[in-house]
Amino acid sequence: MDKLLWIAMSGAKENFHSLAVRSNNLANANTTGFKADFENSRSMSVFADAYPSRAFAMDERPGYNMEGGAIQTTGRALDVAIQGDGFLAVTDGDGKEAYTRMGALMTDENGVLRTQSGLEVRDIDGAQIVLPPMLEAVRISDDGVISGRPQGADSNVTEEYQRLKLVRPQNYKDVEKGYDGLFRRRDGTDLAEDQAVRVRSGELEASNVNPVEELTSLIRIQRQYDATVKLIDEASQMDQAQDRLLAYTS
Repeated sequence: MDKLLWIAMSGAKENFHSLAVRSNNLANANTTGFKADFENSRSMSVFADAYPSRAFAMDERPGYNMEGGAIQTTGRALDVAIQGDGFLAVTDGDGKEAYTRMGALMTDENGVLRTQSGLEVRDIDGAQIVLPPMLEAVRISDDGVISGRPQGADSNVTEEYQRLKLVRPQNYKDVEKGYDGLFRRRDGTDLAEDQAVRVRSGELEASNVNPVEELTSLIRIQRQYDATVKLIDEASQMDQAQDRLLAYTS
């Protein structure tokens, strides 16, 4: 009886983990450059000093959907979309380098280039990118060089400033996605700049989340949870019947 109860309980608990993954995907269906997470369940044996006669359900996040999202034209000078594979280097909340495909960029009151979520964008030297105030005719070339015309300069004057740090891992298995949606190298080191990575200015990459697939998965997970709860109830009823039988025979 305890085997049935243990399996059902662990299954219900892991259903909540699967629900969190799918719900997070659905919540980011409109997040620029977001990559959907996969979720997977499997059975695991409980190993101890005794014979492994117990098993439990385990949910895991085996990977991420790295397919490109739809490209949306915005016409905004500071919007960039990564062409093909690659990432834009940013500074995370801990001051370390991380990577994203969220190309909706903006400057703050100090001229520091940031993502829409407030993360500093890094240049090829790993430094923050600072643009002059009131910069006109801003343009980001396909290799990430930011140029523009200083305020008051002649119309034919264009100056080049810093260049976005664009990277591409040799293998996506070398990077992992954090709970903040940013990617980082698994060994903790920074990726080197890849000059072959190209961006498209005035465009953004949409999320690759499929809302229909996520909704149907949420329904599937809810049904699995209902089934495991019924198993727990069945185990309880069987225990009660067993207690009555023992009481009767005694």
